[in-house]
Amino acid sequence: MFLLSNTPSIGNNFLAELRDAQIQQDSMRFRKNLERLGEIFAYEISKRLEFVETEFETPLGTATVSILKEQPVLATILRAGLPLHQGLLNIFDRADSAFLAAYRKPTKGGGFVIQQEYIATPDLNGKSVILSDPMLATGLSMVACCKELMGQYDIKHLHIVSVIASAEGVAHIKANLPKANLWLGAIDEEMTTKAYIVPGLGDAGDLAFGERE
Repeated sequence: MFLLSNTPSIGNNFLAELRDAQIQQDSMRFRKNLERLGEIFAYEISKRLEFVETEFETPLGTATVSILKEQPVLATILRAGLPLHQGLLNIFDRADSAFLAAYRKPTKGGGFVIQQEYIATPDLNGKSVILSDPMLATGLSMVACCKELMGQYDIKHLHIVSVIASAEGVAHIKANLPKANLWLGAIDEEMTTKAYIVPGLGDAGDLAFGERE
């Protein structure tokens, strides 16, 4: 598991601004900070992918460079995942993309179930897949989306990217997706009774795109 907050870096500045209640009122900056973190995660993940030495002709000779053997597929959970996805796509700029829709549907008892309504994806067989969502709270929606993809395709490697996770969500991922690689900005220990991460940063989708009805 990679945890950005374990090492001092500029990434922690972006993470701090995402949490800051004053700065996050600027939705454009909020989206940009998610995008910046996506770029940082993409760079770190790239170190775990396969490379192949390739010769290139320069104006003065031949250079041998190690380049990606193949691009990963970038998947995200709508709508909050879009800015983070864009950051990953800025780096893996030849990657195909997959999109999933999942949300918490309230139940009569005051709880919720995960409702999945949409999936659009290229062929994922034999591919490395990077699935992003800025918040990993209970982990239920992430596991549901991953199992949906894994049920349809033989995925080679699965990478999960979240900016802020709860300790409970991390445990749920490890229990249900033991082979997945976790890439996280920070881990918070608590959640509210409505499964919002504390201290967290609030609702990432609302802060990025406006409040839903």
